[in-house]
Amino acid sequence: MSHKEESTMEEAELELSRLRSGPITPKMRMQIPPQAMPAQDPIERRSNMNEVALGYSSAQAMLEAERCLQCKNAPCIAGCPVRVDIPGFIGKIKEGDFLGAARIIKRTNLLPSICGRVCPQETQCQAPCTVGKALHGVEKAVQIGRLERFAADYERSRGAVEIPHVAQKTARKVAIVGSGPAGLTCAVDVRREGHSVAIFEAFHKPGGVMVYGIPEFRLPKVLVQAEAEVLESMGVDFELNFLVGRTRPLLSLIKEDGFDAIFIGTGAGLPKFMDIPGENLVGVFSANEYLTRTNLLKAYLKGRAGTPIYYSRRVAVLGGGNVAMDSARMALRLGAEEVRVLYRRTRSEMPARAEEVEHAMEEGIIFDFLKSPTRVLGDDRGRVAALEVLSYELGEPDESGRRKPVPIHGSEEIIPFDTVIVAIGNESNPLISKTTPELQVDRHGHIIVDDRQRTSIDRVYAGGDIVLGSATVILAMGEGRRAAQSINEIIQ
Repeated sequence: MSHKEESTMEEAELELSRLRSGPITPKMRMQIPPQAMPAQDPIERRSNMNEVALGYSSAQAMLEAERCLQCKNAPCIAGCPVRVDIPGFIGKIKEGDFLGAARIIKRTNLLPSICGRVCPQETQCQAPCTVGKALHGVEKAVQIGRLERFAADYERSRGAVEIPHVAQKTARKVAIVGSGPAGLTCAVDVRREGHSVAIFEAFHKPGGVMVYGIPEFRLPKVLVQAEAEVLESMGVDFELNFLVGRTRPLLSLIKEDGFDAIFIGTGAGLPKFMDIPGENLVGVFSANEYLTRTNLLKAYLKGRAGTPIYYSRRVAVLGGGNVAMDSARMALRLGAEEVRVLYRRTRSEMPARAEEVEHAMEEGIIFDFLKSPTRVLGDDRGRVAALEVLSYELGEPDESGRRKPVPIHGSEEIIPFDTVIVAIGNESNPLISKTTPELQVDRHGHIIVDDRQRTSIDRVYAGGDIVLGSATVILAMGEGRRAAQSINEIIQ
């Protein structure tokens, strides 16, 4: 931990002591600045896979909790997809009852240590925060996500994680396809009612995008494994290396295996490409492949990993979302000398979390805004050698509300690269829909559901990215909860 971080924690203790020497008025609360998140030094973290954000100290958490006005209308709850009692758990942190805070969160959110790290709170629960609105900036809102992480980490560090209560065993059983956030959440809520639950996971580890997509330095995999172990303690069965649609057809789970209902939470794992010349050259990767090799298969453990990783010196990452940030920061940790992010718009239009962009910039990643490639150029061995890059300017807003990039003709330039990572989004894997013709999907391959997560097939439900496209962990969890409620109602 750096001297600066120690100083910040010490300052928090002093400020907390000063504030609590007398009554704290709403005006005083508004004057408390948001507590900065302690983090690894940028130079040091470029060469390790350890978590970047280190978490609040107790004093920092309690001081941040003092910023909450405990609004009676609680707009933050309305911004949370699973409706966590945010004022309730923050009030417990303010009192120093950290375990009590964790208990309140876990009434509706089984994965707070994960959500507190990777969910975009600035566009969800923190966006409507009264404090942030009064101070004219969501970055000045109460740091709900950081407090959520603190409470969850405290509970785990004290060995005080509680296993959810399971009702008396019933004769019903439910199949969950996919062990990402939607599947895990649905599984817990169904299992709580006493029904048997089996989770079918295509990979050799549970967790879905949380293990194959999000890097270790942002979400330690030990946390995901711990959450899976909670489910196992509840009696949930995991069937790993089981690809529904290939290992077994989807509907055979009902017709032959006797499951009373199925929830599909397989995510959106089919990568998109740019459809430009040269994308078939050696050295062009989808972000999915690149991150799966490094996150799930640990290719960064050179000489010890069971999968190789492409050696890179100059890396281009195409895209502006969180996956692009993850890919760029991973490439740096794998030894690249230079990593550049090419994005057709400006920083203000980037969908990536501001914190992730800031961390990438601190680590030395270069951002080429208003630029996008038109073709990939190769050498005589069929490997990536360069990109032809076109410059853009911003025009009128498009359907997403962001200003549309307009190409500047004649601005093409050649930039040398030996690796290209395409991180422009994902589509739904068509395996289940193609092997289950009764299942209705839209033109993008997303499963069509109603407001209760019901699909076109009786007793088959779906949620998460397979329905929404690329979404957030907490949005997927919200859909998993709704599906579980619907399933529990029909199989009682």
